[in-house]
Amino acid sequence: MDIRPYAQGDRENCLILFDSNTPRYFERRERGSFEEFLDSPGCLYFVMEHEGAIVGCGGYLVRAEHHLARLVWGMIRADLHGHGLGRFLLLFRLREIGKLEHIQLVGLETSTNVALFFEKQGFRVVAVVQDGSAPRMDRVEMVKKLTVCT
Repeated sequence: MDIRPYAQGDRENCLILFDSNTPRYFERRERGSFEEFLDSPGCLYFVMEHEGAIVGCGGYLVRAEHHLARLVWGMIRADLHGHGLGRFLLLFRLREIGKLEHIQLVGLETSTNVALFFEKQGFRVVAVVQDGSAPRMDRVEMVKKLTVCT
């Protein structure tokens, strides 16, 4: 398993990952936003390779003035869910964020379909917007403290 920075040449493979997770985890209408993001990420974004194929992607942006990092556009190819790849990618991103001494919280927005995964990794729900991601798909705002003791 290798994780490396995203390059423009990875765009189509990342779109394939997105499509594999639609409509269960992403709405089709979100694809345009993801395409725009890939054209100019504006944050640290990574791809995960396994056996020569891109099997996951995800990144984070930093809001230093708020001591906060936000996870963005994380996904694993749908046929590989349940094999620990999502956890591996999440822990990689948390480790990278943890290297930034001024960041205390990591936040994210997700859907109800994915919130349980993040809860198992120590995130807690701070807000739920009914139908916020799509009809019958709530948007869940979650946070995790990076350090227990300071």
